Order: sequence, then C-alpha cells, then structure tokens
Amino acid sequence: MGLVLGIVSLALLVFQLLLIARAVLDWSIVLAGPSAPGGVRSKLIAAVWRVTEPVLAPVRRALPPLRFGGVGIDLAFIVVFLGIILLRAILGRLY
Repeated sequence: MGLVLGIVSLALLVFQLLLIARAVLDWSIVLAGPSAPGGVRSKLIAAVWRVTEPVLAPVRRALPPLRFGGVGIDLAFIVVFLGIILLRAILGRLY
C-alpha cells in the first residue's frame, strides 16, 4: 500500500510542477510576447497545456475567473494547486 501511495504522491508532485511551468510559460507570453510557431517555447506551452487543461477546464467551468477591470484571476488554477497540496499532505500522513 505504501508503494501505491508513494507513486500517487509522486504523480501529484509532477502535476504540481507542470502547473508551475504553465504559470511561468503563461507569464512568458505576457512579458515576452507570443512565441514563434514551431519554436521551443511554443512546443513547451502546447505540451504543458495538453496535460494540465483537462484538469483545469472542469474546475474553471464551476469557478469562472474573477475579473478586476482588465485583470483576471484564474481561480481554477489556485483551487487545483491548493487541492494537490492538500491531497499530498493527506497522503503523507497515510504513508
């Protein structure tokens, strides 16, 4: 049972790191502008998006982004990220 919990915890950690990568890549678009089609950054963004969006999209439908003028805060990202932290803490107690 401990091996299974360890693998699940590792998978959650990897997903958490992918969420951080998504945030950094999203900010790179804001700060550096759009990436060139076929470029390394473009491929990284597409890969990270493909992995994280299936988890974020349903949460985003339930919790739409908060709008403050021209700024939007993605609550789905925050909820999923905090949910992973909570799940990993629970798994850590069980493990």
